Amino acid sequence: MLDKFLYLFLSFMIYSFLGYIIEITNCSIREKKLILNRGFFLGPYLPIYGISCLLMGLFILRYKNDLFTVFVMSAFISTTLEYVTSYTLEKIFKARWWDYTDHRFNIEGRVCLANACLFGIGGIAFVYLLYPFITHLIGLLPLVPFRIVSITLLIIFLTDVILTITTLCQVKISTLKFKSKDVTMELTKIIRNELKSRKIKTNFFVRHMLNAFPKIDIKGTNSLSILKKYAIKKKK
Repeated sequence: MLDKFLYLFLSFMIYSFLGYIIEITNCSIREKKLILNRGFFLGPYLPIYGISCLLMGLFILRYKNDLFTVFVMSAFISTTLEYVTSYTLEKIFKARWWDYTDHRFNIEGRVCLANACLFGIGGIAFVYLLYPFITHLIGLLPLVPFRIVSITLLIIFLTDVILTITTLCQVKISTLKFKSKDVTMELTKIIRNELKSRKIKTNFFVRHMLNAFPKIDIKGTNSLSILKKYAIKKKK
């Protein structure tokens, strides 16, 4: 049972790391400069990719003889996961972490058709190329090194999750939904008080999240320009 869990977790981490590589490559090409901060976790991994791959492995591999079904189900699973993630983050932290409203055929700006098609293509690559390769690669590891690597990564990941959740809870006060339409003054006051009281001690993590999601949007405001201003000031 333990080894099965460690196998799934190690697979999850590998897929999450590969997703991170895909994201920074895509963003670097689009922005025409090197982008290394993607996702609000400190480590080089994007769990949404790892979860998507595990779900595809669970539900789609059985249909690997039907290319069209693999494409459609991959697009559906990944797009659904992206929508749920966006919705959940917004409900918890009152902030929109990404927005596709400028893309055609989008749903509430959370997902869009273009990404769904890319997810479908990615699913095909996963089923026919990535999954067999990763399965073979992990199978080459002797039992003891496999356990050591898996448990070490698990400890690192859990530590990262704890730090990230702590930081997000600290930032949450700055992303509350206010009744008034213009909340600039109110939001600025809260941030200043937080910085003065040193409640936000992990300013590095805050800056990391701002760099990871430069277009993050707070409910009731247009951007995180206020947070960026004070995070940069604090850094100096």
